[in-house]
Amino acid sequence: MGMHVAMAAILMLQCSAWKGAVRSAERRGSRPLASPRRARLRGAILLEDYRIESKFQPESWIPKPPETPSSPHCISCIGKYLLLEPLEGDRVFRAAHVHSGEELLCKVFDIARYQESLAAYFCLSAHRNINQIVEILLGDTRAYAFFPRGHGDVHALVRACKRLREDEAARLFQQMASAVAHCHDNHLVLRDLKLRKFVFKNQNRTLLMLDSLEDACVVQGQGDSVWDRHGCPAYVSPEVLSGGGRYSGRAADVWSLGVMLYTMLVGRYPFHEPEPAALFSRIRHGQLSLPDGLTARARCLLRSLLQRQPGQRLTSREVLEHPWLSRALEPAPAPTPPADGPPGAPGTSWCPTSACGRSSTPSSAEGAGRGGAGALWRWGG
Repeated sequence: MGMHVAMAAILMLQCSAWKGAVRSAERRGSRPLASPRRARLRGAILLEDYRIESKFQPESWIPKPPETPSSPHCISCIGKYLLLEPLEGDRVFRAAHVHSGEELLCKVFDIARYQESLAAYFCLSAHRNINQIVEILLGDTRAYAFFPRGHGDVHALVRACKRLREDEAARLFQQMASAVAHCHDNHLVLRDLKLRKFVFKNQNRTLLMLDSLEDACVVQGQGDSVWDRHGCPAYVSPEVLSGGGRYSGRAADVWSLGVMLYTMLVGRYPFHEPEPAALFSRIRHGQLSLPDGLTARARCLLRSLLQRQPGQRLTSREVLEHPWLSRALEPAPAPTPPADGPPGAPGTSWCPTSACGRSSTPSSAEGAGRGGAGALWRWGG
């Protein structure tokens, strides 16, 4: 970071020197060194005025920043930010605030399409579990959107820990479901939900945020019908694979929530096959197995999320009201077992909520071993 700070200081000194030279030339009545719109200094660093869209007003015209440098090792100054090394090709960069040194993420979009790419952010009110745009700078051909930078994602956490305890998973899953419910309430269908999309806001890894809304789709009114097939193979719902035309975007998101919860609790995906064709066949048929080690409430919630029929799944708001979340998030005394045995006893699937609506004997497939072909890293979660 020392080199980056030094580069920032050099850029600021060069800017100051150029501005002083312009003011001096103007006092002498001579022509400025260069047009304020475009001015070049030694070192081939392009300095331009820029326009800022803190309130996302594309029609406001203010001068523009430089374009992203072609060299991956070149540090570029854009407004009050330094663009450091690229993270994903030439579209995502690690960035730093020139004055505070705060690290951010910069996403680069074509100027003609940035409003479409960021439309979900513009129509969504602030939420503590959804990443927010800090600032947008517009150039001649590109738009630069700056976001707070996360501290690792949930996929990496689960891969390192193998699986999470139910109380740990509940604290994270509640934040995931809250973010999804907020999007659904504001007519957004997310379409590509997966563990990698949720990153930690703090280094203690207790606070989560949905990192990206660029794959989200804005739906009109109460309807949420979408037609495109979009998502990671391990997370797609049966109706997305059926090829039967339109499907409920909200219900498909809830299915993805179920896949994420299962993966956190079990350490592998609920539907796992080494070949895509076999994987999609298992998903379409809803061949789900639940290990015996899960509590009855956790099993109930998973069944309610991973229902083969979209209309039988919980809504994202109903997920937040499920007893598994409330019991896991609030300290409680030892539970009183029901008349037919304690929750989670072998041979029963006890559930106190109508969301599950049944008590059944687990199939022989439930309790299958963990790991195997469904290893978390096989499909990139």
